[in-house]
Amino acid sequence: MDLNTLYRAVIMDNYKNPKNKGLVGSDKYHFVHLNNPSCGDDMNVEILIEDGKIKEVHHDGHGCSICCSSASVMSETLKGMDVDKAKELIYEFYELVMGKAPEHEEELGEAIAYMGVKDFPARIKCATLSWKAIEKAISEVEENGR
Repeated sequence: MDLNTLYRAVIMDNYKNPKNKGLVGSDKYHFVHLNNPSCGDDMNVEILIEDGKIKEVHHDGHGCSICCSSASVMSETLKGMDVDKAKELIYEFYELVMGKAPEHEEELGEAIAYMGVKDFPARIKCATLSWKAIEKAISEVEENGR
């Protein structure tokens, strides 16, 4: 099996069997909604940050397989991580989908499957929507203390 086939399998598995899908709706969580009007992707992300760690990540939304599977991968990749490290990996994911070789391939885990998105510029926004949402959520929690 070649790498592209493996990456496609990872994307489709996370699309069909998303991890951490479904919102909790608790006041403890910070909620962010983002959408991509050019293609119709729509994503909600909730995070719970305690003691400088992303304790929980949940997502819900609709869109293409790239968008929805990326939300699943993002939630698994960043859950349990220190906020500062998560911010580094979010930035590295953006670089990855733009075509830059990752520095922390192991820490990105299944997110590596999206490296082929660089060949489809219109899909970069699809792949990064949930990552932009959690980045915004982290920033808002840091600014507001919740």
